[in-house]
Amino acid sequence: MQISHTPGVAPGQISTETGLCGHHSLTERLVDLCQASMSAKDRTCAATHLYDWIGVAVAGAVTDSARPVLNLARTHYVGGRCTALGVGGAGPENAAFVNGSFGTLLEMDDLHRSSILHAGDVVIPAALAAAQYAQVTGTTLLEAIIVGYEVALRIGQSAVKGGYSAWYNSGTCGVFGAATAAAHALGLTAQQKADALGQAGMQASGLWQCRLEPTDSKCLATAQAARAGVTAALLSAEGLRGARHILEGELGFFRSFYPAANPDAVLDPAEAGWKLHEVSLKPWPACRHIHPAVGIALEMRDDMDVSTIDKVVIESYEAGRNFCDVPDPVTAHEARFSFQHCVAVTLLQGEPALGDFEAAALGNPVTAALRSKILVRDNPELTSAFPDKMGAGLIVTLNDGTTKSMSTDHAPGDPEQPMSPEAIRAKFRRNLQAAGVSGELANGLDAAVLHLDAKPSIQTLAQHLDDVSVIISNPQAKGVSQ
Repeated sequence: MQISHTPGVAPGQISTETGLCGHHSLTERLVDLCQASMSAKDRTCAATHLYDWIGVAVAGAVTDSARPVLNLARTHYVGGRCTALGVGGAGPENAAFVNGSFGTLLEMDDLHRSSILHAGDVVIPAALAAAQYAQVTGTTLLEAIIVGYEVALRIGQSAVKGGYSAWYNSGTCGVFGAATAAAHALGLTAQQKADALGQAGMQASGLWQCRLEPTDSKCLATAQAARAGVTAALLSAEGLRGARHILEGELGFFRSFYPAANPDAVLDPAEAGWKLHEVSLKPWPACRHIHPAVGIALEMRDDMDVSTIDKVVIESYEAGRNFCDVPDPVTAHEARFSFQHCVAVTLLQGEPALGDFEAAALGNPVTAALRSKILVRDNPELTSAFPDKMGAGLIVTLNDGTTKSMSTDHAPGDPEQPMSPEAIRAKFRRNLQAAGVSGELANGLDAAVLHLDAKPSIQTLAQHLDDVSVIISNPQAKGVSQ
């Protein structure tokens, strides 16, 4: 494969010949927008999200839910220079698919509120695979993540103007971010990047039916979007022309998938510079809709005797209740989407951890008794503020009739209440420990990721990921905590 600049067009510029209707398309204008400068602060933010995703994906890769993808990949996808966690070396498309399946499994993935989109699950696997394939610098990888998030979130934010739909935004909109990230890592020209967005739109997919049934197949949407993004970039590098008006065209993405969307909003000015800075991290392994209520419960638990609770009312927005009003969860997946379970665990013992979603924890009679006292109801003000704000309220009534209440507009991990560097590192370490990764290897990943901007290549990071991959494949491998 040869990656070359379009003749007569400087890198970062769109040819005047590309507008099919006498003006530039949204894809072309997005490419132009992504030529903006990036600061060290921006790249540090990207490194933080890469760091968080690695921990989340590694922990996800050792779950039972990951086995079907791992078994498939070990049979059919082996061979290539890119790391597919738990598999080994793979081609860039297959590595993106495998790694793209893990981030969503434990519900600890990052989230952009206004687009209701988990960009990290899709953009980072695509960026990482393309970066390993092209053997680029650490700075280039971080820049690829920044522009990938930018495009995914801008398209996603425009798409959800009408609220939730049957489409899973992380797949349908995330594929454009994956293509942008991969194209940047591969060093494509502006023309080729616009083509890649066209190829991405041809592959957009992802339905929400999975949340209504006992399946983990949501991971397939993020995996496929990550792979499709890499495919889009590679095909564009080979000269395949993309539909430039794939977003706003008569038969394009917005009219077909999100007819209530405002396509022009894709180009709205960002308040905080790059949109990556608007993305929330999750402190706990649960649906993001639950996090504000858990944050409140953490604050309230020290001021009451939990054994004296008579009733708890959780106020949420309509979408939060629809997703997470699960009073009697049976599986770990259901528990991660249960207001009742997560708040009960928090009130009883503090921050929810991975073990609190296993069978023994679900069957704990004390937890079950408190779950039965928790109700969830809509709050119209919270509903009207969603998705730009994801708030909650808790009203706790004690046996003596005393009532305590608290509310919030934001959850821990939001940009308004960011996780501290120490909390982010602790989450990362817990996730790696859950996968059997030693402290020594975790230290190596710390240095490789958080100082990536200063690295002339990503080889050290790639080697550490290969070491982790071996551990996922063989828990008895060197580096496992005993």
